[in-house]
Amino acid sequence: MIRVLLADDQPLVRTGLRILLDLDDDITVVGEAADGAEAVELTRSHRPDVVLMDIRMPLVGGIEATRRIVADPELTGVRVVVLTTYELDEYVFAALRAGACGFLTKDVRPDRLREAVHLVAEGGSLLSPAATRAVIAGFVEGPSARRADEVRLSVLTAREREVVRLVATGLTNNEIGERLSMSPATARTHVSRAVGKLAVRDRAQLVVVAYETGLAQPSR
Repeated sequence: MIRVLLADDQPLVRTGLRILLDLDDDITVVGEAADGAEAVELTRSHRPDVVLMDIRMPLVGGIEATRRIVADPELTGVRVVVLTTYELDEYVFAALRAGACGFLTKDVRPDRLREAVHLVAEGGSLLSPAATRAVIAGFVEGPSARRADEVRLSVLTAREREVVRLVATGLTNNEIGERLSMSPATARTHVSRAVGKLAVRDRAQLVVVAYETGLAQPSR
């Protein structure tokens, strides 16, 4: 059973999400929070597998709440997905930097919502190519043409850098394999090694590192 916590300041949104998730026999909603502080508190008490976190909430926002959850060593297994009104949200990249494993728009199809919860609970990340490129191109900080941070990237092999660069464009393991003439399993291995070497949580954090270090450049 996948345990989910809902965090949104709008009761109607929380109710709608709960109804949609309750249609899946393998998902149970264990709590609802109306702000970020309550989301952190309930996450610590209920230990959900997945938190669906609204970004803009009173008192403590979703980004700070995500940061607190990710920083808590006792909540290592909790996965946070941020909820946005639009794909191009000025706060999404900050949420990914804070440790979120991806994002969903609030107009997501019911079946896609349930699939996303399963994916994240299994360790995956929600980074569609179009949405990832839109967010990064619009809101990544720092000059787009800066040199790659060689010190931070020195732990990666040339092939791993190439794979991480493609991950940053939103490609799946299958697509990376096709692009680099390797099997999806080999691409997955390179991704896993890069995650370990860079000491990040998941695929979403690889995207953040790729753009922060200049390994990937936002398209203009």
